[in-house]
Amino acid sequence: MHRTAPRHGHATHGRHTTRTTTTRRQGLFGRRKVVHHQHVVHHQKRKPSLGDKISGALLKLKGTLTHRPGEKAAGTRRMRGTDGRGSRRTGRHW
Repeated sequence: MHRTAPRHGHATHGRHTTRTTTTRRQGLFGRRKVVHHQHVVHHQKRKPSLGDKISGALLKLKGTLTHRPGEKAAGTRRMRGTDGRGSRRTGRHW
């Protein structure tokens, strides 16, 4: 028989679940500490072109010189291909 929901009574809706472990501290005030194992965040990447790498490096340099961390981070994202360009695919006829 195929089950659609986990045995614990709540649906995960396609998400990965994390395992929870407890560690025990020694000593007079020993408490149980809950440690959540988190997954590594996966960003959608595209392959950056040489022009993307150059413009990202210049944007990063501009953010460094003008003390603007957001612009510096945007340059890094453009160099790595995680800036979200090319993510909209609506209106295309295949």
